[in-house]
This record gives sequence, C-alpha cells and structure tokens, in this order.
Amino acid sequence: MKLHRSVIRLILLTSIAGALSAAEVEGVLMDKMCSMKAAKEGQKAATMHTRQCAMMPDCEKSGYGVFTADNKYLLFDAGGNEQASTALKATKKKDNLKVKVSGEIDGDTIKVASLKLQ
Repeated sequence: MKLHRSVIRLILLTSIAGALSAAEVEGVLMDKMCSMKAAKEGQKAATMHTRQCAMMPDCEKSGYGVFTADNKYLLFDAGGNEQASTALKATKKKDNLKVKVSGEIDGDTIKVASLKLQ
C-alpha cells in the first residue's frame, strides 16, 4: 500500500513538472489589454504598439506579456510584470518594443526569470 502511494505521488509530481517548460521567448512586449488588437491584426499592430500606451494606468493594470512571432500572447507572472514596468520606464524606445524573455511556461503564462528589451 505504501509503495502504491509513493508511485502515485511520483506520477503526479512528474506530470506537474512536465506541464512547466523552460523557454526563451522573443516577441513584442505589450500589455494584455492591447494584445487583443494585435491578436486580430497581427505583427504590424504589435510592433506599432507604443511605450506610452503600455504605461497608461489601465494598460499597466491589465498586466504585461509577450506577443510572439506566431501571434500568440504569453502573460507574465507578477515578477514579470514588475520587470516589464521597470524596462518600459528605463527605455527611450517609443514603439517596436522587441523583448527577449526567459522563464518557465505553464499554459499561456510565463514565470519570468529574465526580461530584456532589445
């Protein structure tokens, strides 16, 4: 019975660990609210998204993520949102906010380990 429970626990832990995958993702940094427009209009809309818009209170409040070349949007975790906010405040770029993000992907969210505007 004890062995049976141990095997079940091992299987559950393995499946949970398998759901998370380490990745390095490149794309355009944008807020969640504006990502819906990019999802409809594609890369051109994403690259035209401005730093000024991303820093507006409602946009910042919606959270940040990366819009990838294959037109997918990955949400950042809380730590990633902080890193994105800091990067936006520090950059002089006005649009085309290309970013490289590394972290663990779980579904449509990325737990950001590092974020760098390019």
